[in-house]
Amino acid sequence: MTTVAAYAAPAPKAPLERTTIERRPVGAHDVLIDIKFAGICHSDIHQARDGWSEGIFPMVPGHEIAGVVTEVGPEVTKFSVGDRVGVGCMVDSCRECDNCKAGLEQYCTGGGPTLTYNDTDKQGEPTYGGYSENVVVNEDFVVRIPDGLELDVAAPLLCAGITTYSPLRHWGVGPGKKVAVVGLGGLGHVGVKIAHALGAEVTVLSQSLRKRDDGLRLGADHYYATSDPKTFEELAGTFDVILNTVSAPLDFAEYVSLLRTDGTLVNVGLPEEPVQITLQSMFGQRRSISSSGIGGIAETQEMLDFCAEHGVGAEIELIGATEINDAYERVTASDVRYRFVIDTATI
Repeated sequence: MTTVAAYAAPAPKAPLERTTIERRPVGAHDVLIDIKFAGICHSDIHQARDGWSEGIFPMVPGHEIAGVVTEVGPEVTKFSVGDRVGVGCMVDSCRECDNCKAGLEQYCTGGGPTLTYNDTDKQGEPTYGGYSENVVVNEDFVVRIPDGLELDVAAPLLCAGITTYSPLRHWGVGPGKKVAVVGLGGLGHVGVKIAHALGAEVTVLSQSLRKRDDGLRLGADHYYATSDPKTFEELAGTFDVILNTVSAPLDFAEYVSLLRTDGTLVNVGLPEEPVQITLQSMFGQRRSISSSGIGGIAETQEMLDFCAEHGVGAEIELIGATEINDAYERVTASDVRYRFVIDTATI
């Protein structure tokens, strides 16, 4: 075992503090990654504050990890020392169920994927995330970061990028499709960039027009305020896909009314409280409400290659480790444009 420095929440809702954790030895199929940057995802805050369910503490968050390989196990074939790599929301799965065999490890039915943090591995040990100096991960759950992407702007793509790319690809977004992105935040701004790069006509639906200039700069063709009732009248029956990136409850009937026949509202934001869906709003036009959770390892690599090819990276604010708690407060106040990334050299 190796002792490394990290930032952890010692208890639910407690401020994160510097500590040390133990990393396992590098196994035959493992790679040791010197973490350079770790993105702060809103889900880190939900979990560190027990917003979704009871967590495992002390908790080291972080599933947007970008770094460099410093050691490989004797049977590793995919990576070499010096490779630029990333780790996202999961570090293992059963490998045997139909979903895992189909490259859908995120939907593993053999006990679910092993999450990068706030989970236990197959040996029953807690997993610790990217707010730390390094991490040991099986090579099958590591992806290569193309040279065309800087590590700091690539880090958030390991969650925000794949969380938006996967549903956009699954629902066939491309030229001739009209897509709305609800919310221009940590997820939404990446979704706008990717949808634009895919060739769709992109509209941002935000509470106000405060970020309109940013939205248009990032690739949106249109920008509407959902606080204006006329928005829902003007855009009724417009969109093939609506990507909901916010983690607050919505009036789903209002948003479903914006879908075309056979349109789909896809939820990638996850509120802490239950939401209500009015089924009557879905009848008549064969509209659907669905959800999507990250993507498999192969699709995550596809996403990174796509982003490198199209010059898509996250808009970030780079911070030191001592600023993590302030960053959490700013994320909950929507005071970041658009993703905090920790320079892990400061840990």
